Amino acid sequence: MKILLTGADGQLGHSIRKKPPSEGQLITLNSKEFDITDPVKTDEIFGIYKPAVVINAAAYTAVDKAEEEEQQARAVNALAVKRLSEKCRQTDAFFIHISTDYVFDGKSDTPYKETDKINPINIYGKTKAEGEKAILRSKSHFAILRTSWVFSEYGHNFFKTMMKIGADKKNLKVVYDQIGAPTYGGDIAGAISALIKHRDKIDGDIFHYCGEEITNWADFARYIFNEAFEQGKLPHSVEVEDILSKDYKVAATRPKNSVLDCKKINTLCDIKLSDWRVAVRKILSENY
Repeated sequence: MKILLTGADGQLGHSIRKKPPSEGQLITLNSKEFDITDPVKTDEIFGIYKPAVVINAAAYTAVDKAEEEEQQARAVNALAVKRLSEKCRQTDAFFIHISTDYVFDGKSDTPYKETDKINPINIYGKTKAEGEKAILRSKSHFAILRTSWVFSEYGHNFFKTMMKIGADKKNLKVVYDQIGAPTYGGDIAGAISALIKHRDKIDGDIFHYCGEEITNWADFARYIFNEAFEQGKLPHSVEVEDILSKDYKVAATRPKNSVLDCKKINTLCDIKLSDWRVAVRKILSENY
């Protein structure tokens, strides 16, 4: 069984390559090898590899930049996804698409379930929501996996940003009025592997997968800094000052609540939720 991975050089793509699916032959293609926005290339790739499973880890993820580059974000997150899902339907391939908590507005007082109404509040979230809707319309054999606050040792993410800033600064202001559950890329790779294993039970469905413990950005930063200092990975301790979202100016509005209810995937696949504290310690010990 051939499993085709798009976006192989991205953060999640790297994580999947390091922890590949437990069954099948993984074929990895980066954005240069497979530009998913190119219809001709899409036909060519499917013709060459004839995948039984397609994991779409390619995405336009620059949340703030998307506010100015809506067309580019839509091309990757919506139009290309529509084409991939239709191609999977035509070839009877199982399509796994990675989506985001940003399809929600963040106004809920409880963790978001898969059945909750989506209502994105920024361009990135809107284009990802459009991609989801295109998959639903395609009637392909698919699983949409929504996740949140993704971090790892690869690519650009909050963890790596904090480590870079913490190396130079002893004080930092971080938003505390946005809550979520950080999710380690390696654990998402494990969830994807479980979805592939149980694909015969999945008839076009949406799943949530994220960290088990809820936190906020400021406390997440504190944990990173404290662990890094204790392990000798930072030359000094870093003090974090809580600030409100309104006092941290960014182009794109973020959801206040990004917590996802993961009971569904846990029941189907019997997998543990991501333990972000363990993952932080692991990344620090192995990569710094």
